[in-house]
Amino acid sequence: MVQTRPDYDPVSVGSLEFWSLTPEGREERLRVLRDERPVSWQRPAEGSMLPQEDDAGFWAITRHADIAAVSKDPETFCSGQGVMIEDVPSDILEAASSFLATDAPRHTQLRRLVSAAFTPRRVKQIEAQIADQARRIVDDLIATGDCDFVDQVSRRLPMWTIYEMCGLPVERRDDAAHAADGMVSWADADVRAGLEPADLLNQSLVTLITIGLELADDRRENPRDDLMTSLVQAEVDGERLSEEEIAAFFVLLSVAGNDTTRNTISRTMEALTRFPDQRKILQADPDGTLNTAVDEFVRWASPVMTFRRVATRDVELHGQRIRAGDWVVMFYASGNRDERVFTEPYTFDVTRSPNPHVGFGGGGPHFCMGNMLARTQLRSLFGELLRRVPDLRTGEPVQLVGNFVDGVKSMPCTLNP
Repeated sequence: MVQTRPDYDPVSVGSLEFWSLTPEGREERLRVLRDERPVSWQRPAEGSMLPQEDDAGFWAITRHADIAAVSKDPETFCSGQGVMIEDVPSDILEAASSFLATDAPRHTQLRRLVSAAFTPRRVKQIEAQIADQARRIVDDLIATGDCDFVDQVSRRLPMWTIYEMCGLPVERRDDAAHAADGMVSWADADVRAGLEPADLLNQSLVTLITIGLELADDRRENPRDDLMTSLVQAEVDGERLSEEEIAAFFVLLSVAGNDTTRNTISRTMEALTRFPDQRKILQADPDGTLNTAVDEFVRWASPVMTFRRVATRDVELHGQRIRAGDWVVMFYASGNRDERVFTEPYTFDVTRSPNPHVGFGGGGPHFCMGNMLARTQLRSLFGELLRRVPDLRTGEPVQLVGNFVDGVKSMPCTLNP
């Protein structure tokens, strides 16, 4: 007897209509699923680049505890078949597959190698430079006055930090950052500007790979004290990284290092405008409060909204039979609003402690390696903003349409309202 699929859940979280909602609008549906059907069978993500089978779909995982459980069980829920909520052409997947979409033992080897770039010592080395860059960004903001906060502030520090660590020439950084945007923005009609999603994704990927390999070639001839030099000189089991692995890692750094921190900065500034009492707490003692507050910044922003795993065996979760080969999608933003874990989850509370958010992932082998770097950037930039432009207010954000990162395309700000 062939076992049929369950019915698609009436509360849809895979449509473009859903992903066009504000975070608050999306949360209304996610809360229903968390409370009533924490593991729900959903229609395939709308706008997929590849045709879907008749019974295709994915399991939406919406509770904090289940997100953590899936994250920490890579033997049952693997990453090697892709991590996006929709299918992408195999050639694009292969070219972009960094260790985000790799399983043990190769993932363990690559992570051990690359994690050397994100040790406390290495982050400490660049901390003073990040602080200097944050000061320059706020200098320019004050000189400019009222402006688009995303363009003038949010995008600049993450882009500078990650490409400074890589050693990418200044004249190539805007091109690389623009291509990184395309890697997560192809569902947004404004960003696509008439291109098909696959064309934008491929164009962005080719640009990043080209820039990354050019930099790698240069570092083989002209080694320096930077991350790309470390990558081209590193060995795993006596073998150097392949061109494909180096290129894929540069793609990962460009996307994860730029978009996530940038959007956390934007959503945090929006929150500080909406919750002036929290701004006052930070302004009263920025040095004493920012270490705790940055975790609330990340919980609130939840910049990465979804990540997929694929079941390697039949397993049951909340009474639902997940079959081997099924897609399992973790909704991090939902986990970060789970009332079972967070008191008053809809309140932006910069003193919240403990704060076991899943903004850097749910733990396990794919926990964000760059979390210390992100924290350093957030502390430095908001320390400057809170002290030097204490009355800055933001207007309505223009939201990116997409199911991977909660992106803010633009957001007006006023320095002295």
